Amino acid sequence: MKRSTERFLTTHTGSLPRPDDLIRMMYAKEEGVPVDPQALASRVREAVAEVVRKQADAGVDLVNDGELSKPSYATYIKDRLSGFGGTGNTFVYQDLADFPKLAQRVFGDPGRSRRKTPACNAPISVRDAAAARTDVDNLKAALAQVKAQEQGREGFMSAASPGVVSLFFRNDHYKDHDAYLEAIAEAMRDEYEAVAKAGIVLQIDCPDLGMGRHIQYAALDLDEFRKRIGAHIAALNHATRNIAPEQMRLHLCWGNYEGPHHRDVPLADIIDVVFTARPHAISLEAANPRHAHEYTVFETVKLPAGKVLIPGVIESKSNFIEHPELIAQRIGRYAKLVGRENVIAGSDCGYGTWVGQAAVDPDVVWAKMAAMAEGARIATRQYWN
Repeated sequence: MKRSTERFLTTHTGSLPRPDDLIRMMYAKEEGVPVDPQALASRVREAVAEVVRKQADAGVDLVNDGELSKPSYATYIKDRLSGFGGTGNTFVYQDLADFPKLAQRVFGDPGRSRRKTPACNAPISVRDAAAARTDVDNLKAALAQVKAQEQGREGFMSAASPGVVSLFFRNDHYKDHDAYLEAIAEAMRDEYEAVAKAGIVLQIDCPDLGMGRHIQYAALDLDEFRKRIGAHIAALNHATRNIAPEQMRLHLCWGNYEGPHHRDVPLADIIDVVFTARPHAISLEAANPRHAHEYTVFETVKLPAGKVLIPGVIESKSNFIEHPELIAQRIGRYAKLVGRENVIAGSDCGYGTWVGQAAVDPDVVWAKMAAMAEGARIATRQYWN
């Protein structure tokens, strides 16, 4: 993974706005309406080229495919792995349960009813190995069009962690949670290695390490939760054992939804466990009102050797366009604490986490990205020159 010794680089978390016609096609596919697979594949390829160009135009250094081929960052696995044919899952978000009227509004979002999370009811195995390789080919073709090497850009691609798969898809088959995790990890290994072997940085999405606390593991005490996410990380480390840490980044998330988030587990309570994960870089929420203060954690917690932080410097649920000076301040806070060469500017989370769900206007997304690039230039002048 690119590590600058000259300036602050910029990236984002993963999902980006999808074109309206692609959203309609993907809705139809999720609902079982016949969709011409060749037409869908062609439109995805075109859309990836478009979204990579938009990232480049906005000044983003480390770019991706926007997750445009996936119905969401996690539920896409039901189309690529066998074993998920059970009944759907239901979830209780502890923070939203405290505010029933808000919960009704959040869960009433039109995209949510189309989210398919069938339980695991049979042995898990790879069913569609070609899908990840198609994603890789699409991203590499798009990068070639923006002359990635000349402009110093690098590609990354996200994949669901074993832990987040276990969060969204209930286990109705394996004897216990550890056996379930092991099976998921082994099946996901093919996708992880396909991305890495293509020379693309692999981002592992791990909301289970944060959001899991107030959903799946709300009944556990903190010590039990730390042990549980330790097991999730162990599964992730095993699944990525053949990939160099420098080829990976991890996204830590407390849930990309507009809720109160007052039940979020504090970063200070889990960061030491998170740091046991093999990926070289850790992407984390650092701009929204619930987590913006947590840069102070690194006043007492030392960044392990070989690790890099990707703090969110722009929010993912707000249409406010952050001022570049504020972005520079946010970058600077981390640079002072962990070293300028160990900081890459990012977003809190994605801008198209689920097909049809977009809290931020697509045009505003690109304006926020451009503001981030400008903020990084300001911070570079302050800390590098």
